[in-house]
Amino acid sequence: MAKKKKLSKGQSRRIKANHQKRIDKAKETEVSDVSWQNDNLGPTEAAVVISRFGQHADIETTDQEVLRCNIRRTVTSLVCGDEVIFRRAKVSDGDLAGVIEAVHERRTQLTRPDFYDGVKVVAANIDQILMVSAVVPEFTPQIIDRYLVACEDMGIEPILLLNKIDLLDQESLEYIDEVLDIYRELGYRVLLVSTKSGEGIDELKHMLEDKNNIFVGQSGVGKSTLVNTVLPNADILTKEVSENSGLGQHTTTVSRLHHLPSGGNLIDSPGIREFGLWHLDVERVTWCFKEFREFIGGCRFRDCKHLNDPGCLLREAVDEGKISELRFESYHRILESMADGRAGARAPRV
Repeated sequence: MAKKKKLSKGQSRRIKANHQKRIDKAKETEVSDVSWQNDNLGPTEAAVVISRFGQHADIETTDQEVLRCNIRRTVTSLVCGDEVIFRRAKVSDGDLAGVIEAVHERRTQLTRPDFYDGVKVVAANIDQILMVSAVVPEFTPQIIDRYLVACEDMGIEPILLLNKIDLLDQESLEYIDEVLDIYRELGYRVLLVSTKSGEGIDELKHMLEDKNNIFVGQSGVGKSTLVNTVLPNADILTKEVSENSGLGQHTTTVSRLHHLPSGGNLIDSPGIREFGLWHLDVERVTWCFKEFREFIGGCRFRDCKHLNDPGCLLREAVDEGKISELRFESYHRILESMADGRAGARAPRV
């Protein structure tokens, strides 16, 4: 048996320092919980999380009172849209008005993979997801397909929202509209809007009524501008697309739930440049392309890669025009990016 290598003095110091940090953090948590003992708390009440800040969260009560609360250590996950049980403090601790005791089971949740946190929940109890794309910085159907896969996986209704159509000439508009017809034929709702011309805005407001909504999409597609349009008093910061890189700049840093004047809610969340799917199985992604479903399981070989494999029903459906070539190519690009994502997730983080 090989002799165990002795730790260097530097390694020993780092291990000891990290151990002490964990002890200190545990002590801080114990101290912070002292002011939240039962004798300083009132009865339980219901509320909805409208924003999360580290170990604190802003909640709204049934009387529409907004309070900032501490979060019990037993609450392991808390995001915008969560329905919670909290208790008010009889004697408040600074700007903290109470403590969140528990979270109700979520009806739905939007998740995305994260290299550091595994699968990360973005928002809870969402009814519909508005996938915002635009001609600037770039109209990319593959990004739309990524979000559609996520929506199908989570069982949340998607709406495809093409923004900034005032920047399109007639020829470009006709081309993009032809691409969007692919999604319309699949039963997805599509809406073209412009915050400058006002086109489609009234219809958008109607779509948002009495629903819990979230806007998702690459940075720079105009999510914050759209929020300012449907919620004039929200004062969401906006930035232009970078002239140097052509990429959008992140503006929103903390997710927040806003009430819509006509009813319903909208969660404004930080921009996501790319929606990774590497946490899903290949078979699940295939199923999430809804037009593929009638052909799944019918290929000649059980391990069919759906490329040029003999007897592949998906390939045959593409050749026969039953499946869009654009969507089929997007499907394989997504699978390639998933493989790259898994490799990145396994790689050591430095």
